Amino acid sequence: MRIAVAIPCYKVLQHVLGVIEAIGPEVEVIYAVDDACPEGSGRFIEQNNRDPRVRVLYNPENRGVGGAIVTAYQAAIADGMDIVVKIDGDGQMNPALLPHFVRPIVRGQADYTKGNRFYRPESLRGMPPVRLFGNAALSFLTKLSCGYWSSMDPTNGYTAIHTAVLRKLPLEKLERRYFFETDMLFHLNTIRAVVHDVPMDAVYADEESNLKVSKVLPEFLSKHVGRLIKRYVYLYLLRDFNIGSLYSILGVLLCLVGIIFGGIQWGLSAATGHPASSGTVMFAALPLIIGIQFLIAFLHYDVSNVPREALSPELSDEH
Repeated sequence: MRIAVAIPCYKVLQHVLGVIEAIGPEVEVIYAVDDACPEGSGRFIEQNNRDPRVRVLYNPENRGVGGAIVTAYQAAIADGMDIVVKIDGDGQMNPALLPHFVRPIVRGQADYTKGNRFYRPESLRGMPPVRLFGNAALSFLTKLSCGYWSSMDPTNGYTAIHTAVLRKLPLEKLERRYFFETDMLFHLNTIRAVVHDVPMDAVYADEESNLKVSKVLPEFLSKHVGRLIKRYVYLYLLRDFNIGSLYSILGVLLCLVGIIFGGIQWGLSAATGHPASSGTVMFAALPLIIGIQFLIAFLHYDVSNVPREALSPELSDEH
C-alpha cells in the first residue's frame, strides 16, 4: 500500500525537521501543510529539508489543525495514496510508532486507527492532572455522541485512515479546529467504519498547547449534544428502525408519563395539603422505573452495535 504522512505545520520550527527525519522508508510522500504559519513553516522546510519525499502545501489562511489535515487528505486522494497517517510537527508523536497505526488497516481489520494514551497506567505518567481529567471527560462524551464505546482519548491526533474511507466522508463539512478528531469519529460512525485504538505513551515536549480544557469543555459539550441527536436520528430512525429504536422511544415516553403525572400529583398534594395515595405514587413511579430500564436496554444495544467489519477492503475494490 502507498502510505503518506500529513504534518500540520503551525509554529513548529523547533521540531518539525526532526519529525521528518524520523519518518521511516515505508512512507512514500510527506505532506507538510503550512497553515498560514506566522513563522513561515513552509518556507523554512523548503529551505532546510533534504528529504525528497516532502511536499509542502500552503493554506491561504489559517484553517486550524482540521483544515490543514483536510488539505493533506485531498492531496493524498488526488495522488492515489492508500493510507494517510497524521503526525503533529511538535515532536510529541513518535514516528517510529507509524507501523503500528498502519498495520490494522493493511490487514483489513480497521478503517481508521488512533492513538490511545489511556491503554496503560504507565503511559499517563507525563500527562498533567488537568489534561487527564479533561481527556477522561471528553472520552465519555465522545462515546455517547460518536458511538465508539471501546475507544478512549478522542483528542489524540496521532491517526491513520484508508483513503477509500476518506472518499466517503464529507471533508468540507468536518470541524476545522480542536473538535476535528471527534468530528471525524462522528462521521466515521455514520458510515459504519471500524476504528481501532493503538496504545502509545503521553509525551510532552517544551511546546505549550493552545488547548485550554476550561475553555473548550462548554463548547465541546454543546457540539457533543448536537452530534448525539444527529447520530440517533440518522442511525435509529432514518437508516434503520430496530429494537434499539423501540427501546429508546418507549423509554422516553414512559419516563415522560411518570414525570408529568408525578409532577401534577405532587402539585395537587402541595396545594390541597392531602398526601397522595400509595396507588397514585406507584402509578407515577412505575412508568418511570420501566422507562429507565428501557433506556438502559437501549444503551446496552448501542454499545453492542459498534461497527466491527472494516469497509476499506470492499471500498478499495471500487476504485
